[in-house]
Amino acid sequence: MKKFFPKTRLFVLVLALFAPLSADEGMWLYNAPPSKWLKSKYNFEATPEWLSHLRLSSVRFGGASASFVSAEGLVLTNHHVGQGLIQNLSTKERDLMKTGFYARSRSEELKCPGVELWVLEQIEDVTPQVLGAEKQGTSPAETAAAREKVIARLEKDCSDKTGLKCAVVNLFSGGMYHLYQYKVYTDVRLVLAPEYAIAFFGGDPDNFTYPRYDLDISLFRVYENGKPGVSPHYLKWSTKPLREGDLVFCSGNPGSTGRLLTYSQLEFLRDVSYPFTLANYKRRQALLHEYSSRGVEESRIALRNLFGIENTLKATTGYQSGLLDSKLMAKKAGEEKELREAISKNPDLQKIHGHAWDEIAEAQKRLSDFFKPLACFERGQAFNTVYFGIARSLIRLAQEKGRPNSERLREFRDSNLASIERSLLSPSPIYDEFEIYKLTDSLKQFQEELAGYQEIRWLLGERRAEDVAGMLISGTKLKSLEVRKQYIEGGIEAVYLSEDPMIKLALLVDPVSRGLRSRYEKEVEAVENKNGALIAQAMFKLRGTSIAPDATGTLRLSFGVVKSYTENGRKIPCETTFAGLYDRSKKFGDKPPFELPPSFIARRGTLSLGAPLNFVATCDSIGGNSGSPLVNRNGEFVGVLFDGNIQSLPTRFVYEDDTSRSVMVHGLGIIEALRKVYDAGPLVDEVLGKK
Repeated sequence: MKKFFPKTRLFVLVLALFAPLSADEGMWLYNAPPSKWLKSKYNFEATPEWLSHLRLSSVRFGGASASFVSAEGLVLTNHHVGQGLIQNLSTKERDLMKTGFYARSRSEELKCPGVELWVLEQIEDVTPQVLGAEKQGTSPAETAAAREKVIARLEKDCSDKTGLKCAVVNLFSGGMYHLYQYKVYTDVRLVLAPEYAIAFFGGDPDNFTYPRYDLDISLFRVYENGKPGVSPHYLKWSTKPLREGDLVFCSGNPGSTGRLLTYSQLEFLRDVSYPFTLANYKRRQALLHEYSSRGVEESRIALRNLFGIENTLKATTGYQSGLLDSKLMAKKAGEEKELREAISKNPDLQKIHGHAWDEIAEAQKRLSDFFKPLACFERGQAFNTVYFGIARSLIRLAQEKGRPNSERLREFRDSNLASIERSLLSPSPIYDEFEIYKLTDSLKQFQEELAGYQEIRWLLGERRAEDVAGMLISGTKLKSLEVRKQYIEGGIEAVYLSEDPMIKLALLVDPVSRGLRSRYEKEVEAVENKNGALIAQAMFKLRGTSIAPDATGTLRLSFGVVKSYTENGRKIPCETTFAGLYDRSKKFGDKPPFELPPSFIARRGTLSLGAPLNFVATCDSIGGNSGSPLVNRNGEFVGVLFDGNIQSLPTRFVYEDDTSRSVMVHGLGIIEALRKVYDAGPLVDEVLGKK
């Protein structure tokens, strides 16, 4: 019995360790869905045809999500996902954020320069090729270089062969690699956007809360060769009501989660990264509120930045609340301890995998030493102006084009060059006074944070930050698309001989920026990937691959049920209605951010006030899922995800579904508003397949 006991104990330990923490947890790969669980719990069979259709109907919209909802290239996402494009199309005289927009004919649809929408056409497992590049006994940096060389070749060969955009995706911290092949749409036009007041009703006070009453949608159309894109893969619209307990699926591009991070990585986020991020964004929030207070036009200009900052600030505060929760951290520590104990019971596993956590912990310590300069220089925190981003892209584009594809910075490989150049040559409004205002404060912060750096003395010397920012912005010519084109065509000689002050600034800080990036890639990222792969491989050996990897900003499938919940002893309903919208506005005196737009005031009598507006479900989601379609068992569109409640934020690290919910705009509520508030009958007919 004594000889048998350790094996039994190990088996029980592994089962306990890897049993699902919650039945519906996971943002699943499309080529590895939890088919058995869906069948056993929900009696649902995720057939290859069903999955393929949903995948090809799903869209990557920048850093977020969307879906095709008609046979003629109509794409639905959130208003806040399309907000930047809507603002780019706005002017002082024609503020589409305030008035909303509806193109009543195809000829009235507005082109959105520079945007790309991606559809995931194919997935290929290339793990053997990438991991096969590693030689035994090599350092993490050498291993990373070997992997990157293979990845660059795979991406280029794929793009050359297929004509698609190809990207290798790192899964399980380097334990698995998949090659994703995307069809890219570059002709995208705005069809409809409601007013900002109803799209973001309740503003920042209501953000990440529930009940909600938002019409957070926007509609675009993709074109090919001047005609609407036609595809058999789009989501048919359900006209049936949702019920408590209904199974729903979410298809989108969740940004990142940290459920498989080591304890030391969580500590780094809690003690170093998040405190810096929160302090930085609080500073910028205050700055933008001050600028907005100067006038109506200043408020309009600042809105794009302010929305993003306040959204990130509130989300990061929620993530940090999870890491500051002693119970959550104890749970993560216990899980890691149990896994390490399970590995230690097997000498072969211990020899190969046992040291991985310690290596990652050492990397976190090293990162703590240079995290702030890395953020300020390489990640651009010190130079808060769009002009600096343009200048850096131009100089690095010229520099990297002269290097072999496999040796370039990964974002400048051949597979990405067309997107970079398209972005650089696409018009978007830039307001110089606002840019001076932002840059001035970031230079002051730069001086406060990193006073010892020579680059600060060279840049500022005895001069005021205001004067330097004014000189840089007023002297640059990078607002001109023609000037940018000349730099792209002129290459390395053009940027090195440039007299443009913003180009000069980017060149001044590029050596230290690259040095910090190289240090990060060699001392931190390479260590995390090599040892993260070892941890993942140990997990695979103990359990197999029946676990979902952390989110990576790529297409995933999650699922759950429409479900109410209890908060502070009060039952929170799974749906809200238009009647609740009007009641909430009245409660706050119809004052911002609870002020209704004129269209909703004028059309109140036409609406079915009992119609559903928003709803919640237990689907696993995170930032990046904004705009994700929700579908029913039949694959029919039932809603679009736009938020999570406050309880959902710590699920970045530990999932739970007692009170955590994803928040959606209801498909029936969208139809109700389109038809009765915006007189968009033809658009309704299109999505309902009646046209």
